[in-house]
Formats: sequence, structure tokens, C-alpha cells
Amino acid sequence: MTTTPTPTTDDAPSPPAPAPAQGRGAWSTLRPLVLRLHFYAGVLVAPFLLVAALTGLLYAASFQAEKIVYDHELTVPVGDRELPVSEQVAAARAARPDGEITAVRPSPEPGATTRVLLSGIPGVDPGHTLAVFVDPYTAKVRGELEQYGSTGALPLRTWIDEFHRDLHLGEPGRLYSEFAASWLWVIACGGLVLWFSRRRTQRKLRGTTGRRRTLGLHGGVGAWVALGFVFLSATGLTWSAYAGAHIGDLRTALGQETPAVSAAAGEHAGHGTAGGAGGDAAHGAGLDRVLAAARAEGLDNPVEIVPPADEGSAYVVQQIQRSWPTKQDAVAVDPATGQVTDVLRFEDFPVLAKLTRWGIDLHTGSLFGLVNQIALMLLALCLILLILWGYRMWWQRGRGSSFGRPIPRGAWQQVPPQVLVPLLALVAVLGYFVPLLGIPLAAFLAADIVLGGIAHRRGRRTYGPASR
Repeated sequence: MTTTPTPTTDDAPSPPAPAPAQGRGAWSTLRPLVLRLHFYAGVLVAPFLLVAALTGLLYAASFQAEKIVYDHELTVPVGDRELPVSEQVAAARAARPDGEITAVRPSPEPGATTRVLLSGIPGVDPGHTLAVFVDPYTAKVRGELEQYGSTGALPLRTWIDEFHRDLHLGEPGRLYSEFAASWLWVIACGGLVLWFSRRRTQRKLRGTTGRRRTLGLHGGVGAWVALGFVFLSATGLTWSAYAGAHIGDLRTALGQETPAVSAAAGEHAGHGTAGGAGGDAAHGAGLDRVLAAARAEGLDNPVEIVPPADEGSAYVVQQIQRSWPTKQDAVAVDPATGQVTDVLRFEDFPVLAKLTRWGIDLHTGSLFGLVNQIALMLLALCLILLILWGYRMWWQRGRGSSFGRPIPRGAWQQVPPQVLVPLLALVAVLGYFVPLLGIPLAAFLAADIVLGGIAHRRGRRTYGPASR
């Protein structure tokens, strides 16, 4: 498919590589390697990044779309007085007597509905719950929808979230998103280094045309958003399948895992409770008393009440606000006495646990609300443009008739051993912790060495300095 372009002063074929001169700087030998890695990673990983960017753009917009699509279920006219939570739960149970109550989310603000979450409902995904929406002022049921995750995603956002995460292919599909996240930071950092290593005059955009102008747009925009891409890559890996497991193991080894409130009840546990009905029995503490105990400990809205898992467990009331300031305090309440048995404050979380919480919430658009979501949409749009400009530059190397020649191989042979050996050791370590970076990179290096050996035996030496 590739044709040989007509040589010009801008893109003339490079002469054979001269022997490395004495005293050459490390960067002068590393630059061709970085350029080749950036080029091939961009070409091969870009389709996965494009899908991640498009689905990520949709997900960032889904928060506001959800409020519009499900307005009837989410909002009600503000009344004079909210009814006790127990009455609201009773209304939800009357409408939905099947299933088991797994949590209750009281109305977080005036005009918002209460959610009663049920599991074990026929037709509902086992990993999801059925949310019954109740008017807190009248106890009238407003509707019911499937809900997923701790952020309370409803069907629209859930569908987009799963599309972004695994393309609706389940666990095998998660490899695509982890592959994209594993390589995004490499491509971004490589491009940033290449851009700032160019002479200032070569970075000017005004008055340029053709491939040089496309390069200016690609490099200039990429330089502005590179740190955002590195952040998205790092936070995306924290809950990925393979790299995420290594990160979790590292946090555990450092004693930085996310703590949990103790749900063990007191000595009177199990007396007078009705766990499957949400613990709202006549002789038990009841939801209203449990919520009052949590309020007395300073847990203001929004909160979620989780009923006891068994007769030896307590109610758990936890704050669920992911926006700034983050509210993640939790208390355990004895179901028999209504007394608080354990308290966990977000301020007492280990540093890495806090950073992980904030990083994930910033990545998903929760931490700063609409501003956060707009910033994510802009990053996604920039990534889409950078991918399109990157492919356009490759096309322009062929003078607009076909994709141009690739970056010459053999750049790694010009790197001095004192630089190459530590570099390979670093790559090996990164490859272990981020396998979907390390395995493809090892395969690329192996293929490059084999192809280079074949070309050398055929007398077609194909490596040398490459212009960009």
C-alpha cells in the first residue's frame, strides 16, 4: 500500500546512519528511539484510544443527560415536611414486595426523591440493584430503574459506562481499556519530549502549510494537554484488571488500603430485628432511629443506609458525596439499641487511599461536578483531534496519495550501553506492573530485531536518523 514519495527538501530520505560520534549527548541518541516509539505506538494504539476518547466523551456528558432523561424519577415538588424514612421504605415495599433491601438513600436535598435499593429482582442484572424512587413528602412511588455502582448510575449512564469500560464484552473487553490506558501516558510523554526538543523556530505555526502545519497543531495542542492525558492514564489503571491488581497489592503492602467501618454489632445483636425487611421491626432500632444516630455523629446528606447482613451485624450508614468537599464518613449502629458502635472519618484515611478516591472521582467527572465534566469532554475532544492529526501527518508523508514511509528502524542500536541497559531495566519493571504495556512493547522489540536482522542479511540496511 505504501508508495515511495518524491523526495523534497522537507522529507528527503535519510542517509545511512553514521557511526555515533564521540561525545554525543544522551538525548541525541535517544531521540530517534523516542520518535520511533511515539510513531508506532500512535499508529497501533490510536484506534483503541479513539474508542476510549469517544466513549469517555459520552460518559462525561451522561451525568447531565441523566438528570434530564430521568427527571420524573429524580425530582418532586418540594413539600412542607419529609415523612420518616421508615414510611418511605414501607411504601416502596408495598410497590415492590419481592427482593431484598440492600440500601436506602434518603432524599439528599429538597425536591429530590428517596431511593430504596433492592437486589434479587427477576430480570435485573445480578450486579445491579433496582432503585425504587419515593416522594419523601407523600411516600408516593415515582418509578423504578436499574442502578449500578456507588455513584448511583441509572440505565443511560450505566450503558455508556460499560461501553467505555469493556465495550459490553464483559471481562475480556476490559483489556481494550486497560491497553489504551497503559499506553496513553507513554505516547503523551513521548510527544511532549519530542515537541520541546525541537528548536523554537520549528514549533511556530503561523505561516506554515501542509505537513509542517499539521505537526504544529498536533504538537502544540498535545503539549498543552499532555499532563491531563498522563492523569487519565494513571487513574484509569488504578481499577484496571491487571495493573489495578498490582497497584492494590502495593497499597496493601504499604498499609495504604481503604479502611472500612466495623459492622460487628453489640451484644444484643439480632434481638428484634428483621434483616431482610431493612431492619425496621417493631422492637428493633428502626431506620429512623439509626439515621438519627448517624446524624448525631455529624453525617449529613447525602447518606446511604445499609441494613445488617446477618444477626451479628450492625447497620452501616455512610456518606456518599464524591464531589468537593468529599464526604465519606461512616458509622455502624447496633440494630437492637440504636447506639453507634464504630465511627470512620474520611480525614483518617491513609494518604494513598485519599488520593485514589480523589483520582477516581476526578477521572469519572464526580469531584468538581459540571466543571470536571466539561474538562473531561475537552480532553476527550483534544485526544480525538490529536489522533486525526497524527494519521494525517502520516498520510502527508506520502504526499497525499498514500500513507508515507514509517520511521526507520534500528534507532536502539545507536543508544550507548550505559544508557540502554538502565532503560531496558526500567522498561522491564514497568512491564511487570503494567503488563499491557510491557507485553506489547516486548513483542514490538522482538519483531523489530527480527525484521532488522532479515533486512540486514538481504543487504537492505533500513535504519538511520529520521526527521519529523
